[in-house]
Amino acid sequence: MSPGLTTAVWREALQRVAAKLEACADELNALDAQLGDGDLGVTMVRGGRAVLAELPGLPGDLGMAVVKCAQAFTKLSGSTYGTLLATGLMRVAKATNGRTEVPWSEVSSLLGDALAAMAQRSGGQLGEKTVLDALEAVRATTKGLDDPTALLAAADRATAECLERFRGQPARQGRARIFGDKSIGKDDPGMVALQRMIEALK
Repeated sequence: MSPGLTTAVWREALQRVAAKLEACADELNALDAQLGDGDLGVTMVRGGRAVLAELPGLPGDLGMAVVKCAQAFTKLSGSTYGTLLATGLMRVAKATNGRTEVPWSEVSSLLGDALAAMAQRSGGQLGEKTVLDALEAVRATTKGLDDPTALLAAADRATAECLERFRGQPARQGRARIFGDKSIGKDDPGMVALQRMIEALK
């Protein structure tokens, strides 16, 4: 097992994620239709396919590899969620630029960097029932972990608990906030999308 995150590991992970997004596209579209435009699944599939096309030519420099994937994803995804993900990835790319391997123990810190960039770009805050809350839950629960299996198990558990915690709350950010109390009892589509991506990595 790799002692850290490399371009080879990154490539394999994205292949799994893209396949998972293809499989759950209808689910994400249906969830998004309740609180938004109903095209989250389409957005993620398009972005995933664009990333897949970049994988064969990714460089050994992990930061540059992440940059190329972020650029490919945002070019074809064409949505607020896609832009946010790309923003987070760009921050991760900056933090890993010039490195060929990153220890698993740094994953939590990198998630924190991504979260900060995404919050700044969106103007969102924690507690508003968005993907930011799920990302923060994953960051917090993976802090100090240096084994990828344990890290993914913790991330999976954190996203599930976050969804449960916010399900009974109204959405307070993005298009979903328009629905007010009608959003109570419904899962945030962005959180679910993150959960599915983590499931793919397990």
